[in-house]
Amino acid sequence: MSEPQDTTRRLPVLEKEGALDPATGRGDGGAHAAPSEALPARAHRFWSARRVPAGIVAVVLFVVAGAFLYDIAAVRADRDALSWRRTLARELAERPLDDIWVRVGAGVAAALGLWLLLLALTPGLRSLLPMRPVHPDVRAGLDRDAAAQVLRDRAMEVAGVQSARVRVHRRKADVRALAHFRELDDVRGDLDTALTEAVAGLGLSRTPALSMRVRRPGKKG
Repeated sequence: MSEPQDTTRRLPVLEKEGALDPATGRGDGGAHAAPSEALPARAHRFWSARRVPAGIVAVVLFVVAGAFLYDIAAVRADRDALSWRRTLARELAERPLDDIWVRVGAGVAAALGLWLLLLALTPGLRSLLPMRPVHPDVRAGLDRDAAAQVLRDRAMEVAGVQSARVRVHRRKADVRALAHFRELDDVRGDLDTALTEAVAGLGLSRTPALSMRVRRPGKKG
């Protein structure tokens, strides 16, 4: 019967800078780890692509611009202008500025413009919380519902907690718990300790503040 082969292998070792090479005795022996890049202090929020609003605006502009270009081309070809453009030009020239329909139209246009500016200047994706950066080329995020589920499961592990409801926001985590057989102060203290560790363990870039309320379940009937 053959003897078992030795499967032990020597793992590669990264030598520190300035260490001597055992073979040559020089100071440049061994591999050197490249210096790690500086990580950002805080991860920024994720920006939404805004595909639906951008698509709606593009379609509306395409239809309006196409209609005007068609009418201009028809006029250049010695044809009559479309009736809707003649009506629009007459209304804009004759209707006073204090007319109710002019004010309504101006208000709708201003509201749409503010809505588009809000979409352009805000990141969106409120349901995705940025996580603490661990690599300069990698960005990670945690869904709010997933974060709330983690905190709820951790809260249910505390003795005395009958049920818990958790909602996670950007800056705050709201916890509402019902306690049944222990003193409220004891449950509140253990719950605060457990959830503080759980919130820190989520690895979020901005650690949400913990807002907690513990009470007895209401009487039935």
